[in-house]
Amino acid sequence: MNQAPIWEPSADRIDGANISRFMRFVRESTGNEDIRRYAPLYEFSVRDPDRFWSLVWEFCGIRAHGDLQPVLADRDRMPGARWFPNVTLNFAQNLLRFKDERIAIVFRNEWGDQRELSYAQLHAEVGRLAHALRQQGVGVGDRVAGFMPNIPETIIAMLATTSLGATWSSCSPDFGIRGVVDRFGQIAPKVLFTADQYGYGGKRFDCLEKIRGVLDELPGIERLVVVPYSGQPLKLDGLRGAVALPDFAGTQERALEFVPVPFDHPLYVMYSSGTTGVPKCIVHGVGGTLIQHLKELVLHTDLKRDDKLFYYTTCGWMMWNWFVSGLAVGATLVVYDGSPSHPDGNALWNLADEVGISVFGTSAKWLSAIEKAGIKPRETHKLLSLKTILSTGSPLAPESYEYVYRDIKDRVLLASISGGTDIISCFALGCPVLPVYRGELQCRGLGMKVEILDDDGNPVRNQAGELSCGAPFPSMPVMFWNDPDGSKYHNAYFAKVPNVWCHGDRALLTEHDGIVIYGRSDATLNPGGVRIGTAEIYRQVEQIPEVLESVAVGQHWGEDERVILFVRLREGLALDNALRERIRHQIRVNTTPRHVPAKILQVADIPRTISGKITEIAVRDTIHGKPVKNTDALANPQALACFRDLAELQT
Repeated sequence: MNQAPIWEPSADRIDGANISRFMRFVRESTGNEDIRRYAPLYEFSVRDPDRFWSLVWEFCGIRAHGDLQPVLADRDRMPGARWFPNVTLNFAQNLLRFKDERIAIVFRNEWGDQRELSYAQLHAEVGRLAHALRQQGVGVGDRVAGFMPNIPETIIAMLATTSLGATWSSCSPDFGIRGVVDRFGQIAPKVLFTADQYGYGGKRFDCLEKIRGVLDELPGIERLVVVPYSGQPLKLDGLRGAVALPDFAGTQERALEFVPVPFDHPLYVMYSSGTTGVPKCIVHGVGGTLIQHLKELVLHTDLKRDDKLFYYTTCGWMMWNWFVSGLAVGATLVVYDGSPSHPDGNALWNLADEVGISVFGTSAKWLSAIEKAGIKPRETHKLLSLKTILSTGSPLAPESYEYVYRDIKDRVLLASISGGTDIISCFALGCPVLPVYRGELQCRGLGMKVEILDDDGNPVRNQAGELSCGAPFPSMPVMFWNDPDGSKYHNAYFAKVPNVWCHGDRALLTEHDGIVIYGRSDATLNPGGVRIGTAEIYRQVEQIPEVLESVAVGQHWGEDERVILFVRLREGLALDNALRERIRHQIRVNTTPRHVPAKILQVADIPRTISGKITEIAVRDTIHGKPVKNTDALANPQALACFRDLAELQT
């Protein structure tokens, strides 16, 4: 590990950080004068979770009814621990605590549409739609789904749904019919929201034709609410139960009535990627999602009312849910719909300058892609308000840290964050009072007893192992849908080590108490019995200018396993022996000989999930002649054809 920080916070930034105020609050509340740095605060948070989470509750001003005690019941059960069992609250009420003229949402899309909504206007829009849903019969426990692009109406529909105590679920409109049915068919929504079209990469895509197929397979949908997003007249003939959103919600002012529900009442149904079968329906609770998001947004992200928060995401990725919780802080959400690369790769940086984004969220893959495209925002944009860049979706390569500080902005906190749909939050993430080390996530999340386990289940440091969490945390799923005995839930996380959450990531805890993520443990390579994380290979390959992206998998070979590396090159380039040798040399010199692939092959495309993550398992299954169980979970299933019947794989 590189011992020198690549960035350190200034004294002013440390003094002004929310987490510094929180440490003072903890000292005053507990009398513990040692809590003046992150390390003792973290130790307190995992040693005394009852006190810690009750202080987070008070500091963040969560609105609820009932007795906060006990904070944690059945604490020795994982899963099964219950947080704040005597509390009721409403999620939408906490996100709509402000009702003033401050801007709540700034919206832009690649078509050039522009809109702004104040908190007062957002409150009114949610009130009208909530009344309409109530009139439709939606209430506590019902499910409402969204097949929606990333537009303000999606946020409004979620808030209206949850204000009634109903449960929200969404997926991106680029899913196919089968992908939508595999998800929503399991939870039987009463109402479905969709837009007529969405745009991406300079093209417009129709949603209603796919919705016809969805309605054919989901007869339980009583009402289809269509957002006239394209600006063109809606054609709703033949769509069962269809109504335009303006007609459904009406224009009359409606008072919002927030229905209180238990802390663990279902708020969101999220979905696993579904590349190995029908997606698992992961149910997250109202209170656990709220308090975990507020902890991360307020303390780790340092979000304040004056901030403008942006995250490039679809509505099917958990980062949308995380991002939208910024409303509870009173910040301005900057919502963008469209391709981040259209027309020239600068759309998001143009948006950052135009709007004054202060917290900018994106994916590691996008940062790598724009670096390879030669985009240097530091030379073309001002980025005056930008104070934090967040990255997730896959491990952020050390070289991407250098790119950010060299070519984007040097006075910015770069926070690589890692968690997942499973916990709708993070295990490791950023902190505004800690330094940034090249290739490391800054810290383990407060209140998260994160440990790295060796193959025998023992905690280790400075050694790669299984990312785990050894104590309950509020945003654990409350259940899986259609899992009456809890076996699917248990087997997903607790089968490997009893009573310990094993996340499925291979990681390392550094001497700085930072985290390095090496990739999914189920995709770990094992040549000669040596475990290798795929991210270790990608970090080297992505430094080769000719390579746009790559995927590494293990292939059964004799009595062993060999590493196969597939590369997608810049347009017009062909893989030759000279380039192969440069790739091998880069990997060998910077890792170990075990990391060097036995074969390096060129492919035209690499399969990825709808949320943009490369799927190593689908590639591995394909080259072994196994079926990929659910190609509808892939954004580009046709890419699998590149890997079938490659003669080079047989030599």
